Amino acid sequence: MNKTIKVAVIFGGRSAEHKVSLRSAKNIVAALDSAKYEPVLIGIDNDGQWHYHGDALQLLHSDDPSKIEMNAVMPVILSQNSDQHSIVSETGEMINSIDVIFPVLHGTYGEDGAIQGFAKLANLACVGPGILGSAIGMDKDVMKRLLRDAGIGIADFVTARSSNPKEFTYSQVSKQFGTTLFVKPANMGSSVGISKVVSESDFEKALDLAFQFDNKVIIEEQIIGREIECSVLGNEHPRVSIPGEIIPVDGFYSYERKYLDEHGAALEIPAKLTEEQTKAIQDIALQTYTCLELEGMSRVDVFLKENDQIIVNEVNTLPGFTEISMYPSLWEHEGKSIETLVDELIQYAIKKHKQLNSLSVKY
Repeated sequence: MNKTIKVAVIFGGRSAEHKVSLRSAKNIVAALDSAKYEPVLIGIDNDGQWHYHGDALQLLHSDDPSKIEMNAVMPVILSQNSDQHSIVSETGEMINSIDVIFPVLHGTYGEDGAIQGFAKLANLACVGPGILGSAIGMDKDVMKRLLRDAGIGIADFVTARSSNPKEFTYSQVSKQFGTTLFVKPANMGSSVGISKVVSESDFEKALDLAFQFDNKVIIEEQIIGREIECSVLGNEHPRVSIPGEIIPVDGFYSYERKYLDEHGAALEIPAKLTEEQTKAIQDIALQTYTCLELEGMSRVDVFLKENDQIIVNEVNTLPGFTEISMYPSLWEHEGKSIETLVDELIQYAIKKHKQLNSLSVKY
């Protein structure tokens, strides 16, 4: 009988998207094939402390997206020896071992290369993109520059830094990009800290808000177009899903509408597109995935303008797995259940890890 693979599902984290992570983790754990995988559940609280949950999530208010909380249980650390990667209590007692990490850490300290670097140092397989792809995907400034250099359409933008927060004025930027602007923290996901700006007073408030979340802020033009998303899956030969469309009830797909309000937006799967539009969007999604050094999985979000021009808005390298998340929903529409999807993601991680370990590290 084959030994089951111990999958460390790491969730929570020091991020504004902490609660979303708990909901995603709940669905991923439920999707693990017990014949192949043994869950080893580790929750990270808002202060960065790791907690061992064993093989069952211990959540409070799990059915309320706005109140869901992680129940702080046994504090642990990850230790290494020559034989295994061990989960160890604060007193040094070995509790369990792990074979692969499945990070369910949306946003900073998880989706930005942090947990991926941790996994690499620990020589552990890790689901999703590696350090470089994760860091690029999180940093909207670097992402946009790479896409622009590759000839892939993006919204025009400038970058402000906390070292010189008054470098740009609304008057200056609006003359260049138009009177409606979006101000975003460069390293933050899921609409956190993002503001729509139509005046000087809006602009100042938006900068103040964005700089609460990051030292680098993106100021970009408004793009009028349909919001289309594609799920991408795989390593060397990635596959792209059919496109789906986000139709917000009030024009702006905010954090609350994305994760807390199941009626905040309509998800149209598949999106109503022509064959030519569908293929063009899928091609751009794959080009973006390759350009940004992504692997394992990512969701690519674009705008489709009236003239059929495609503008890449962002990528999400550890997309949500909640009940209303687009990434698993798109694959489910194509007949790939969340159980199959989770299995494939773990196998891609293990395969990539073996490939990396086959490379020489000595000269």
